Amino acid sequence: MFIKKIDGPRAVTLPDGTIMTRADLPPTDTRRWVASRKAAVVRAVRSGLITEEEARKRYALSNEEFESWANAVSRHGEAALKTTRLQEFRTPPK
Repeated sequence: MFIKKIDGPRAVTLPDGTIMTRADLPPTDTRRWVASRKAAVVRAVRSGLITEEEARKRYALSNEEFESWANAVSRHGEAALKTTRLQEFRTPPK
């Protein structure tokens, strides 16, 4: 069995104790971005599994798109990535 040489770790332990590997990342040809896939990419970057630059290149994301995902998770948690919840989390507080 041949293991491809990669930069960075092959697996990381997340704060909740689960282990995330590169196999847990969405496929590189992903076109439909559901909340769980967005969250997996943000988790991978935050935990150091991949760099932000690698994520943007791998998934053809703009800086603004990735930053919006990361900011939504930081402010409101992973539920903020759901399309049906956009209005609730993105409108200014009254």
